[in-house]
Amino acid sequence: MTTLAFACTGVRSDPYAAVPTLVFRLRITGPADTRVHALALRCQLRIEPGRRSYAEPEGERLADLFGERERWASTLNPIQFATVPLLVPGFTGETETDLVVPCSYDLEVASARYFRALDGGEVPLLLLFSGTAFAGPGGFRVTPVPWDQEAAVRMPVRVWREAIDQHFPGCGWLRLPDDLMDRLLAYRSRRAQPSWEATVRELLDAAAIEEVAR
Repeated sequence: MTTLAFACTGVRSDPYAAVPTLVFRLRITGPADTRVHALALRCQLRIEPGRRSYAEPEGERLADLFGERERWASTLNPIQFATVPLLVPGFTGETETDLVVPCSYDLEVASARYFRALDGGEVPLLLLFSGTAFAGPGGFRVTPVPWDQEAAVRMPVRVWREAIDQHFPGCGWLRLPDDLMDRLLAYRSRRAQPSWEATVRELLDAAAIEEVAR
């Protein structure tokens, strides 16, 4: 089996990507005397929320994910962020490559809600690697890359916000079922609202007035 080690040396947003995208810089180390012809990897990225602290406002925004703070000892479980493939060209000894990870801003996705709830600081991430290594002199020796290969990184929250703001500055997204979208479209048309923002603000203002009246 070809022994490999993985490390993440940094993360940045990609300003030229078609969708919000993070780029993780990976360093991969193999045996100094063995040619690795290629790596076909499957990379799983996982958020480890228990490895950082949270201010009071952040805790309130995270209640829908983890419950009340007094329950966090049992509910602050890892969150799946992404699983992406990566093909690494041949190298001997050590190489560096980029792991490109598209980001969802759908607030139905737990990772997006988690990122949005944070005011700053860093996000503790664990990168898990598996796949196949093609290595050896004078031809290929095919060996698996086991799941116990991993790399930890603490990603600044601002990097995720940069990736999102490059495409959706100052905005958020909600996914709604068709029947509710049809009702909202009809309401907007009846009220001659110029935008979705105006439509939702009117509905919220009406709900607030009704609540006060009770």
